[in-house]
Amino acid sequence: MSSTTPRATLGVIGGSGLYDLADLQDVERVRVETPFGDPSDEYVLGSLHGTRVAFLPRHARGHRLLPSELNFRANVHGMKQLGVSFLLAVGAVGSLREEIVPGHVVVPDQFIDRTFDRKATFFGDGVVAHVQFGDPVCKALAGAVAGAARAAGATVHEGGTYVCMEGPQFSTRAESNLYRSWNASVIGMTNLQEAKLAREAELCFATLALSTDYDCWHESEAEVDVAAIVALLHANAALAARAVATLTRALPAGDCACRHALEGAIITDRAAIPEATRERLRVVAGKYL
Repeated sequence: MSSTTPRATLGVIGGSGLYDLADLQDVERVRVETPFGDPSDEYVLGSLHGTRVAFLPRHARGHRLLPSELNFRANVHGMKQLGVSFLLAVGAVGSLREEIVPGHVVVPDQFIDRTFDRKATFFGDGVVAHVQFGDPVCKALAGAVAGAARAAGATVHEGGTYVCMEGPQFSTRAESNLYRSWNASVIGMTNLQEAKLAREAELCFATLALSTDYDCWHESEAEVDVAAIVALLHANAALAARAVATLTRALPAGDCACRHALEGAIITDRAAIPEATRERLRVVAGKYL
């Protein structure tokens, strides 16, 4: 599949613990080929309350891919090829604030990048683009996600900053306290690159961050423990699935600035763009080239 085909409206990238959406109907699995390589896994297409949904397990079924091994470009490009307009990233995070208790949900509106080994742009190889990223999350979609999570029974913290670290190791105590001094809310390993690429692909993007622990800063709590996290992830995954089902009936209507993010962003002389690069960008930016 190499061209945009409107087969889904809402795209969901599922993180640790969320490897499928059990309530999808009329399910089909689709292997998508992209100009940026292979996505993490097959996309699962189906319907929820009349809305077509494309689901992708970020780390692949069986959780086989490290955060640094993810092909973020292929994952987001595949969603664009499937015709997705709204992209929701679901993932486990550590809490950096006392009030964000493990089991709570955060819908952040800002990011801090602490990664160093990630490809997070579709551009390059003869074409330069600089999209606006001051507000990295679609406000309308984030509001709908927060409302859907509350309706699903979650305690929701709306807004806040997500620190995206390289991993796969968890933070040192010094790092965790540094991020707290920056007034960050949660820490994870994946969502920032998805936000950047969604903006370049002109998709409305939001994050549903599922708090599983207090990282390692909390003096009266144990350090991050994978077994404890996995147990909480199962409960969080069920909550996230309920939130997605509710979200399908509450997607924002109307136009959005996210859908025009590339207008004026490409500064390269069109005549100087190599044909191979132009073709690779056809789905993402063809109308501007």
